[in-house]
Formats: sequence, C-alpha cells, structure tokens
Amino acid sequence: MDTLVLSASYEPVARVTWRRAISLLFAGKVEVLDEYEDRHVHTVTLAVRMPSVVRFLRTLSRKRRAMRFSRQNVYARDHGRCQYCGTAVSPGMATYDHVVPRSQGGRTCWENVVIACAPCNQKKGCRTPEQACLRLLVAPVRPKKLPSLRLTLTFQKGMPISWQNWLPSHLGWRMEESEVA
Repeated sequence: MDTLVLSASYEPVARVTWRRAISLLFAGKVEVLDEYEDRHVHTVTLAVRMPSVVRFLRTLSRKRRAMRFSRQNVYARDHGRCQYCGTAVSPGMATYDHVVPRSQGGRTCWENVVIACAPCNQKKGCRTPEQACLRLLVAPVRPKKLPSLRLTLTFQKGMPISWQNWLPSHLGWRMEESEVA
C-alpha cells in the first residue's frame, strides 16, 4: 500500500510506501490527513491505521547544488532536439554524441556532448562535425539552469479513492523552467 505525500501547501509531491510514511509520522515531519479504513499496522504496544494521505508540516527547502552532468540533463539542455538537424528526438531514441570524438581526445563533459538523432550520429561517426560536413546548431555549454521534465501526479484508475480529493484527474507531462536541485 502506498501513501500520497503532500507539501505544506497541500500540493502532491510524492508517492511513498506506508513504511516511509509511518517513519515520517513518528519523526514529527508529517500529519495524517486520511487513513485506510481496513488496514492497520501493529506493534507490541500500539495499533495504528495505515496512512493514505500525509502532509509535510514545514515547507521543503531546496538546496542549490552544482549542475550535474548526466544524460537526462544533456537531453533537457538541448530541449530534446538533434543538435545537427534540429529534429525532435524522444528520450528513448536520443543518442549522445561527442563533438570531438573520444578517439581523437574528446572528453565526456558539458562542452563536448550533444543530443543527436541516429541518422546524424551515424553520418558523423568517429569524426568531428567539420570532418563529417555537419554543423552544430548551438555550441554545447554548461547550462546555468535546465528546463526539467516532471510527471504531474494525477488520479488514475486503481489508486485509493482517498487520493481523489488531492490529485487532478487529467494526465500529462509539464515542462517547467527550474533550478536543478
């Protein structure tokens, strides 16, 4: 059984196991807003209803961390577009191309890796863009912030009815400008 976690301002932020929810409750970090009617957690001296929906008592602080190099962040930096032809590429079909190939001393870093579609990556091969007669649309740089793709929690069939009051009923991805944290 899972538990829906809300922020201090009643916005859905996560879905956690009931064990994690109980730990947060006993640590004094959350309050229980709804419980499963027929589910209980038993200890030697205590019986507690399993929480269905909990809310953080304080706002979550987001510490600013250094920009981490990862495939997902390169994809977000390049807005999911091939940096040679401009074609939109799905995350599963995206290839990561070293502008200066590793075989020629290129490093795996923000300034040398871009998103490419498979045909452009194959055309380029182990050559530089100039050697392959290709041109980069945008020079790769270390970004200051990224557009982040995040899944909006939505109410779906099979979820506990108690979550229906806290989640929107439409499904979709939302793209937002945000600091990477």
